[in-house]
Amino acid sequence: GLSAMPSTHLFDNYGILEGRGLNLLRGFTNSLFVATFSTVLAVYFSLMTAYGIVVYNFRGKRFFTSFVILLVLIPLQLSIIGFYQFMSRIGLTDNYASLILPVIASAGAVFFGKQYFESVVVHDLIDAGRVDGAGEFGIFHRIMMPIAVPGAVTLGIFAFAAAWNNFFNAFILISSIEKYTLPMLVQLMRGDVYRTEYGAIYLGLAVTIVPIIIIYLIFSRYIVNGIAMGAVKE
Repeated sequence: GLSAMPSTHLFDNYGILEGRGLNLLRGFTNSLFVATFSTVLAVYFSLMTAYGIVVYNFRGKRFFTSFVILLVLIPLQLSIIGFYQFMSRIGLTDNYASLILPVIASAGAVFFGKQYFESVVVHDLIDAGRVDGAGEFGIFHRIMMPIAVPGAVTLGIFAFAAAWNNFFNAFILISSIEKYTLPMLVQLMRGDVYRTEYGAIYLGLAVTIVPIIIIYLIFSRYIVNGIAMGAVKE
């Protein structure tokens, strides 16, 4: 039957993982490092790009917006070979930078930020900031970012979950087992041909979903508000 308390097999399963050389703590730390930096960069640069699209008029604005939408529709798998070759050429394979840097140009995050800013941007506040002598970066950081907190938190939750669960990129770009993220370690728990330790696998899966649940419980009140405001264009 089901029990709220873990059984003694919990430590047995953890021992199985340790016996196979799979360090869950190290994988957890690696995933947390990648997901944290990816989230911060994705939220900041995506919102800055989206703010520029919404607020400023420039030549090729409509084409750039359409190009962002097109990038959202293109599967990651279509570009992974070229991306791997580029990372190899600049010496960033088997490096966390190859997992973190691409989120700076996350088309999906930019599109979400654009939709959100279209519903919350108040041009009178921007004009007032300019009259008071604030620079464009100052207006973005001091006026618009505080207004965009619900959207930023919502985007951050999605970005963290995507980076935390990112197996495909890590599988292609990371080769050293000490740099494996948690999803990669879970994939290694499948066992050999003759025996699969399902208890150890489920332990790894449980550890994998814990951070996502915690972050959702802490910031869930922002999600509905952020998505709802991003869906309304005034």
